[in-house]
Amino acid sequence: MAIVCRLDELLLARGMTLVDLSEQVGVSTVNLSILKNGHAKAVRFSTLEAICVALDCQVGDLLVQVPDASA
Repeated sequence: MAIVCRLDELLLARGMTLVDLSEQVGVSTVNLSILKNGHAKAVRFSTLEAICVALDCQVGDLLVQVPDASA
């Protein structure tokens, strides 16, 4: 199983940009982009919490587990 970040979808649904989210959360757009594109190796709980508050969502809305393509 792989974990996929749905940040793009949530931003689109809320009419927000990555820059808007960056300003609200206090995390650089570069780091949010790394998370959004699935290249992050780790994410802090405080960052997850701040993103979820800003997007009015749950962690399960942001991160979902999907079958691994290589399996």
